[in-house]
Amino acid sequence: MTAIPGPPKIARLTSALPFWLSLGLVPLAVFVAMQGGWAILLLPLSTWYLFTGLDYFVGLNTDNPDLETPEGQLFWYKLITLIWPIVQLGTVFGLMTYVTQSGHLSRIEEWALFAGLGILSGTVGITYAHELMHQKPKFERWLADVLMASVLYSLFRSEQMLVHHRCVATPRDPVTARYGESFYRFFPRVLWQCVVSAFKAEVAMLSRKSLKWYDKSNPFWLYLALQCGFILMAALIAGWWGVFLFSV
Repeated sequence: MTAIPGPPKIARLTSALPFWLSLGLVPLAVFVAMQGGWAILLLPLSTWYLFTGLDYFVGLNTDNPDLETPEGQLFWYKLITLIWPIVQLGTVFGLMTYVTQSGHLSRIEEWALFAGLGILSGTVGITYAHELMHQKPKFERWLADVLMASVLYSLFRSEQMLVHHRCVATPRDPVTARYGESFYRFFPRVLWQCVVSAFKAEVAMLSRKSLKWYDKSNPFWLYLALQCGFILMAALIAGWWGVFLFSV
């Protein structure tokens, strides 16, 4: 009797579980919000160092999967990127509602908590958004826009797709560090140069279609709408303090 072969190793949930560990940061964030005090340090420390520590103790996965792997075998990898936008937004706005209405944390503790949530959103959320924006389905690219808007960095998609990929490691690429450039010079430079280069790239795209910069197809309108929507949501939850916490 011939045994029926199981799914390829890469298609199994067990192979994708390391990526699903990011969900473990959510109950940690809830615990931190309830506990306050010293526990707030756990959120940034876990986000930055937990997975590095696991790599050290468990070991690295050095497999090099086939680039031609059928998409159907990547279901468990894809699913985590699809559900993360809901998880991230629910965590951020849910905890904002909880801590600002309960009043059990000081203002400094609330600021520190949302700084930690910002680290979580940037470390995990932007990573998943980067994956989503490279996909063909419009829905997945829209989820990428949602994630990037939730950290007020929507222009990253335009910068990444139209500038960085084409001009990487050249003077035209703002996010390529200059030779000998320190982080303290690199970071503020990137903040404003990315805005300019991303906008110019989109305007150039529109110009090739004989469209003006203000045409509704310019994704900067979508970026603005999503970001303003999230800021408004924060304001409805906790006023100007909510806007400040969301912007941390």
